[in-house]
Amino acid sequence: MKRDTFRHGFPESDWQAAKEEARAAMIKRARTRRTIAYSDLVAEIQSVKLDPHSAHLSHLLGLIAEEESENGRGMLTVVVVHKSGDQKPGPGFFEMARKLGRTVLDPDEFWINELKRVHEVWAAGKP
Repeated sequence: MKRDTFRHGFPESDWQAAKEEARAAMIKRARTRRTIAYSDLVAEIQSVKLDPHSAHLSHLLGLIAEEESENGRGMLTVVVVHKSGDQKPGPGFFEMARKLGRTVLDPDEFWINELKRVHEVWAAGKP
């Protein structure tokens, strides 16, 4: 895995704690085959204050997506969605998928398939 060099402005220990809090919140939803809104996710992160529309949150989600994908568990961040409207992940999710080498010809189909994959992994109780 490549070293994270993003200068987020938070103490490294707080940033890592926030990443684990976010990851735990997403896993909790995936285990029960649910999703979580961006705003609800940031409410569960206590180590640092993040805005649901911030570049900091996008970066944090990107790191988690990359790590989870590298570990063969799919893009865990697929469970993070808009609270209203389309109730799907934002464009950053699909950009990250492409960066990870995924083929995203039909964003809806990709999202549904990735969501099913992540739900299966975590609902089965895998690490």
